[in-house]
Amino acid sequence: MPAAMTAQERKVVLASSLGTVFEWYDFYLYGSLAEIIARQFSSNLDPTSGLIFALLAFAAGFLVRPFGALVFGRLGDRAGRKHTFLITILIMGTSTFLVGVLPSYATIGVAAPVILVALRLLQGLALGGEYGGAATYVAEHAPDGRRGEYTAWIQTTATLGLLLSLMVILGTRTLLGEDAFAAWGWRIPFLVSILLLAISVWIRLSIEESPIFQRMKAEGKTSKAPLTEAFGRWGNLKWVLIALFGLTAGQAVV
Repeated sequence: MPAAMTAQERKVVLASSLGTVFEWYDFYLYGSLAEIIARQFSSNLDPTSGLIFALLAFAAGFLVRPFGALVFGRLGDRAGRKHTFLITILIMGTSTFLVGVLPSYATIGVAAPVILVALRLLQGLALGGEYGGAATYVAEHAPDGRRGEYTAWIQTTATLGLLLSLMVILGTRTLLGEDAFAAWGWRIPFLVSILLLAISVWIRLSIEESPIFQRMKAEGKTSKAPLTEAFGRWGNLKWVLIALFGLTAGQAVV
């Protein structure tokens, strides 16, 4: 029978999984409130065009995720997992929070939708590095033969983000009423995310760099050109393509 997780391993899994909770909390918040966001930030457009704009801003965050993975993945390979981990959660969390305080189109005009898109791009970039960094960090803490079990917690906690976002939206909507929620109450779920960010940062500050990365750094075996090694060598690129098109592409469509 496999040994139970140690206290340090549980902390590592929790710190990593909270990033996924944050990701899906933001994802479902924006998706659920897209119609209200459209009215707030593209009131100069007709309702259909405004909703399309809101969804395009949503899509923009997805389009830049691969670039975030490249930028922060390289940074993690060079500077360390923990520091990169902190940077991505801070950018991701701050971008989500700022949507809640962003003035509407009626207040600052065209600057409102421009800033909204910029925040979605920043959130997508950070998220691109967050998920891969979290999986790597957990895998490097997991004992041999249990890496799949440990890293599975990261994806499993995505449902907590969905549940949390629905609870906050429904709770706020019920307390304020439809009119107040549509006018200003929709901002509260985004503002509440600062609590999740504070908890995530606090936990991540208390964890150590992954032992495997520390050992590689001490032995001078860290990658000098991580992007070239990952994508410029067929032996590695083959596994990247299998993982992308054989596993994650189908999941993303669902």
